[in-house]
Amino acid sequence: MRQGETSPPADRVGTICRSLRRAIVERALTPGDRLPEDALGERFSVSRTITRQALVQLAGEGLVELRRNRIAVVASPSWEEARDTFDVRISLERLVVQRLAGRLSAEQRAALDAHIAGEERASGGPEAASIRLATEFHLLLAEMTGSPVLGRYVAELGYRCALILSLYSRPHSSDCAVSEHRDIVAALVAGDAGRAVALMDHHLDAVAERARILTEPRRERDLLRLLAPYVEG
Repeated sequence: MRQGETSPPADRVGTICRSLRRAIVERALTPGDRLPEDALGERFSVSRTITRQALVQLAGEGLVELRRNRIAVVASPSWEEARDTFDVRISLERLVVQRLAGRLSAEQRAALDAHIAGEERASGGPEAASIRLATEFHLLLAEMTGSPVLGRYVAELGYRCALILSLYSRPHSSDCAVSEHRDIVAALVAGDAGRAVALMDHHLDAVAERARILTEPRRERDLLRLLAPYVEG
């Protein structure tokens, strides 16, 4: 056991998974980046066994590819997989807004308003924060349905879409996304399920259509330094 390994293995695996997901959403980790077990173990102060369990879990979510000789890399979805992922996500989030239309509590409305206010404050800052907050808006809506199934699958698809956008997307204005989020919430509060579905469809389809293949050359990066901001505690 490494120094610092005092919490249960499941907790340590969860910590690594959360950190790597956030690094992927914020585009600190990009498709094709190597994830050596020894380097991750050193950064998170855990054994290679714990690191491997986390990488296997992320592989099951489609965020990591496990290759021969115990090599792990951030996944690089094909364009066909990317479009299918967005199509499935659109269908799933239709169900989310249908469940929530006219049913938001005062506390939920306040939480959504606070989150969108945070998006507005971040819109003039680093793009990574805006991307993360935009993803978390959709995860928050799914959690508000009270369905563990919807919460789980919207989260997995949200993270995979963030990964896809880091590979294929064009730059875009975060102001547009924030205004679209406000419109979706307004439709939910008004109890207009049809409008909420139409707005969500348009919003996610527009995100998907911003994609194009990028041809920037890959470069080697310092994994330990890159992950430093994502190590919890």
